[in-house]
Amino acid sequence: MGILINVILIGAVAFFLYKRLVPAKGIRNISTSELNTELKNKEKQFIDVRTPSEFKANHIKEFKNIPLYDLTKKASELSKDKEVFLICQSGMRSSNASKVLKKMGFKNITNVKGGMSAWR
Repeated sequence: MGILINVILIGAVAFFLYKRLVPAKGIRNISTSELNTELKNKEKQFIDVRTPSEFKANHIKEFKNIPLYDLTKKASELSKDKEVFLICQSGMRSSNASKVLKKMGFKNITNVKGGMSAWR
């Protein structure tokens, strides 16, 4: 009986980690060097999901700051018809933001891998 419980617990933890770390289907991931070429396109939306203080300290001028904790409230400010590029400090919050927008019906979502830590 104890072995069965351990197997179930390990399976639950593995599933939880898988869901947290694997990008959602339909979300594109790009490097910061690929982002550089995208920044020229005015038809795309660039959102930085870091806190206002992180954004103020260092940001890419084309990006608008909508912190992850405000994203569901402020998603109506974004167009579902335009591609949305998301960035944070390391790529984890923007990956979570990608999943939030996907659930809200956004179709063209791109996450910047490595975030501002990888931006040069």
